[in-house]
Amino acid sequence: MEEHDVVRSLSALAQSARLQVFRALVIAGPRGMTPGVMAEGLGTPANTLSFHLKELLNAGLVTQERQGRHLIYRASFQHMNALLGYLTDNCCQGAACEVSADACRC
Repeated sequence: MEEHDVVRSLSALAQSARLQVFRALVIAGPRGMTPGVMAEGLGTPANTLSFHLKELLNAGLVTQERQGRHLIYRASFQHMNALLGYLTDNCCQGAACEVSADACRC
């Protein structure tokens, strides 16, 4: 994963409503969710949800699939894992981190 992809992904998740949408899709797993189900579950207006889904889609954090008349959104676990891998690989300048109760130390 390239640095600009990481920044775009983190920027997309740095907004509470988008983070809630992404979390809901992660919890839904591979079956995904329709925007209507998400809007109802999150209590988010459809037009607001559409904006947030577009931002997450542009960041590569979600995928969209048409099934008949419905759009199904899913968390992109591959992208999420690549993002976490990038952050982990670049923690402490590539050295192993010791996890303590206080903080990560190199």
